[in-house]
Amino acid sequence: MKPVIIVHGGAGSIMKEYEEGYRTGVKRAALRGYDILREGGDALTAVEEAVVVLEDDPLFNAGHGSVLNEEGEVEMDAIIMDGKDLTSGAVSAVKCIANPIKLARLVMEKTDHMLLTCKGASLFAKAQGIPEVDGEQLITERSRERWRKNLTPGSNPVAFQLGLGTVGAVAIDCKGNVACATSTGGMTNKMVGRVGDTACIGSGGYANNNIGAISTTGHGESIMKVTLARLILHYMEEGMSTEDAAEAGLNYMKTRVDGSGGVIVVNSTGEWTAKFSTKQMSWAAVQDDQLHVGIYSGEHEIVSAASAKQ
Repeated sequence: MKPVIIVHGGAGSIMKEYEEGYRTGVKRAALRGYDILREGGDALTAVEEAVVVLEDDPLFNAGHGSVLNEEGEVEMDAIIMDGKDLTSGAVSAVKCIANPIKLARLVMEKTDHMLLTCKGASLFAKAQGIPEVDGEQLITERSRERWRKNLTPGSNPVAFQLGLGTVGAVAIDCKGNVACATSTGGMTNKMVGRVGDTACIGSGGYANNNIGAISTTGHGESIMKVTLARLILHYMEEGMSTEDAAEAGLNYMKTRVDGSGGVIVVNSTGEWTAKFSTKQMSWAAVQDDQLHVGIYSGEHEIVSAASAKQ
């Protein structure tokens, strides 16, 4: 099996001044994950490390760069899933953790549970030796400014959310194992304790070696209503291609609950797609040492992975 990795940096509307930064970020994440796969590494580690790259990039709404809740604090969600045995780990409403995706993997591997939240997740992180960081270190001026604007009367947090999407990755390794990982700071000016789709298995992501893997982004409440990740994989089980299944899932979410978003999908044979119903979604993929990247609908640039690293 030839390895493949696809990453996304969130669906929405990206301001022109940030486009190149988004392209660069998803490229770096995809190349990082592909390096692991090319060296014989497993899909689970590849998606985890790809998401870490995006969590560490202040341009994206995950880890450093996460949006703020109504009290001006960062609360983050993350999920990771192994398609080999359907094990999964997730965290929600976590604070002061630089890389929530790493904590989610520890939940999967070190506990009998699948989701830890808030105080429990924090206690578990301390028990596992994950250092806390000052919450202010995760906050960018961009996030702070959006938070301030949404405090004014008549503001629309959903409108200001545009361009601040979830990040994620899916991959298949040389052994045919698939995995997904998704991480987010959530919705700007959200209520304290709000948990979106990301940490919910079957909504924010899903992975099953028999079908494929998917990571979602977009309006969390809409994604949860239709369990978008599992819905698209169901369409694939029924015989649809990754592209047709992704379009069918996004169309259903739009017609049924008027929700918009985006997905990255890979199936058990390595066929993949990146689809979105929003204005834009930054994404990148690496297959056969070729780097694919896009932001706009119909945009699909292809360059050699080697030249992209120079």
